[in-house]
Amino acid sequence: MLRTKEAIILAGGLGTRLKNVISDIPKPMAPVANQPFLLYIFKYLKQQGIERIILSVGYKFEVIDSYFGTNFDGIELVYSIENEPLGTGGGIRLAVEKLKSDTAFIINGDTFFDVDLEAQESLAIKSNCNLCLALKPMRNFDRYGSVELKNSSVISFKEKTFIEKGLINGGVYWLQKSLLNIFNYGDKFSFEKDIMEKEVNNGHIRGYISDSYFIDIGIPEDYKQANQDFLTFE
Repeated sequence: MLRTKEAIILAGGLGTRLKNVISDIPKPMAPVANQPFLLYIFKYLKQQGIERIILSVGYKFEVIDSYFGTNFDGIELVYSIENEPLGTGGGIRLAVEKLKSDTAFIINGDTFFDVDLEAQESLAIKSNCNLCLALKPMRNFDRYGSVELKNSSVISFKEKTFIEKGLINGGVYWLQKSLLNIFNYGDKFSFEKDIMEKEVNNGHIRGYISDSYFIDIGIPEDYKQANQDFLTFE
């Protein structure tokens, strides 16, 4: 049974690369198979056992609020509103203040990765880490940076370049919220650059490999693919 019952969804994306497809709405609200993309993430988290979701929002968050309100199928929805862009780190730290527990999953609002959260959490707890990333095996890619793993420890993050075979960060994290108190940053900072890249040098990040379904709707080609894939989503 899943112990971590809360999730933070990073839902403040502008969707600039999708501006010819969607306009004037946050990227996670992009219509996919006639439903907001965010709805599929909510359904997935419900199936996994999440009971409370903090939405890290900014740009046009009212669109999300007016559509979903404060409850989705029994899951409590809480809004953490950025009045100005704070970067991924600043946005997460602001959202963490609304957590009721010491751990949470963090989910990118423009990707869908069908990870077994209980298995990811189990690895994180067993290894006594502060942060556990869900990693997706991929072939012949250059759109994403890659992640190097030794046993279950993340040992490095590589810049974007063409790779025939490797692991990418799938955008699903298990987090000990105390991790964000270790670093003394201002309001605006990057979770990836300022937290993850420094913590990897300390050996405190684990990686959970999952070859389950993954899609990132951030570019038109994959957005189009998602519209096909989710026609049969339940």
